[in-house]
Amino acid sequence: MKKHTKIYLKFFNYGETDFIPCEYCGNRAVDIHHLEARGMGGSKKKDNIENLIALCRKHHIEAENNKAFNTFLKDLHIRNIK
Repeated sequence: MKKHTKIYLKFFNYGETDFIPCEYCGNRAVDIHHLEARGMGGSKKKDNIENLIALCRKHHIEAENNKAFNTFLKDLHIRNIK
């Protein structure tokens, strides 16, 4: 399991086999998305809960292709972790 996935699961107290909802629509999340891309260098600084959101495949693709939607998700996620 990837480090950023472990960070997300631990923060929300999820187990590896638990149902993890997409933070946007509530369907099963299949990806932990980096809200700010780690970039070419793969910076470890981006692997923190503030930068990680669980998304279903549909919304992960949309977040990667639509900057405005990704920005909306950042705001939504910050509210979810407080």
